Amino acid sequence: MTEPTAAYRICRRCVMDTTDPEIAFDESGMCHHCRRYDERLRSKVVPGEEGRRALARLAEGIRAEGRDRRYDCVIGVSGGVDSTYVAYLARGLELRPLAVHLDNGWDSELAVTNISRALRTLGIDLSTHVIDWEEFRDLQLSFLKASTPDAEVPSDHAIFALMYGTARRLGIRYVLTGFNVRTESHMTDAWSQGYYDWRYIRSIHRRFGTVALRTYPHMGLFTYRRHLRTLRSVDVLDFGDYVKADARRTLERELGWKYYGGKHYESIYTRFFQGYILPRKFGFDKRRCHCSSLVCSGEMTREEALEELKLPPYPIDQQEADRVYVAKKLGLSETELDAILALPRRSYWDYPSYGRLYRTRAFQVVRRLLGRGDP
Repeated sequence: MTEPTAAYRICRRCVMDTTDPEIAFDESGMCHHCRRYDERLRSKVVPGEEGRRALARLAEGIRAEGRDRRYDCVIGVSGGVDSTYVAYLARGLELRPLAVHLDNGWDSELAVTNISRALRTLGIDLSTHVIDWEEFRDLQLSFLKASTPDAEVPSDHAIFALMYGTARRLGIRYVLTGFNVRTESHMTDAWSQGYYDWRYIRSIHRRFGTVALRTYPHMGLFTYRRHLRTLRSVDVLDFGDYVKADARRTLERELGWKYYGGKHYESIYTRFFQGYILPRKFGFDKRRCHCSSLVCSGEMTREEALEELKLPPYPIDQQEADRVYVAKKLGLSETELDAILALPRRSYWDYPSYGRLYRTRAFQVVRRLLGRGDP
């Protein structure tokens, strides 16, 4: 691997480019994301009939282990393609999942409809956690004021904490996720990180927040480690040959599910943050990650991805409407929102975090003495 370069380059295979400051290219011009994609595809994905048989055996074990409980697994649902398809597969495997949804106040009407219609058709129970809005609003504002590209961390961390916490509380060992190598392997830490890092979240809120986080779902380092030891997270879409376009058609045909316009755009805030704030303030477009994984999986050609990136992330008139809506919902004037967005850019490494702690010499010495890997 060569070192990252300041001169503009784009991968010859996908559409990741030097808007990712950590990107590196090999001698052929292929980026490290694509190399990692190939490695993870070989190591994690069980393709074809072999994968379907392996998933069936896993489901048999889940059913057996949970036979005396009302539910044998937990799934998180957002109304998006991947999580809804996990629910669809779970019922096809004769599992008895409990669907868990975090209502953070930003669900689009379509997301709510998708969740309700799909789970009703599948006969899956839903547990919705409605987050305390004043707490969550304060935390989201804290992240905007922190001026990092990680403003979705408060939602994602709460979702993980809610899923794992629910499973542990009910004595369920299996958490089924919608993460998959084929469509989510070109993510870069430079564009967002800290999803599991409660120290990072807490440090930003202590600096910029004003409302105590009394009920916000979270997990500290030891709770997270305990979840890893006692629960099993299963990326069910890595078994068989997951094709997102085929999954969409299945959900539309059998569950009445409807598309919402972009990856994670089932959330109004996510749509605005990814489609408006990130390109304008931080100079990158997360569609590069999403399209690049689809290029590598064969669901999109590189030429199609390049054409997609020429278009606005979503319609300009909707961006402006979202800007007004987001400002109002956060309790800001449009001028105040613009002032926050104009703050100098920062990163995860500018604030206390577990990541910074792990880099210290003292931690490395202790880790070597204990003979353990990173937490």
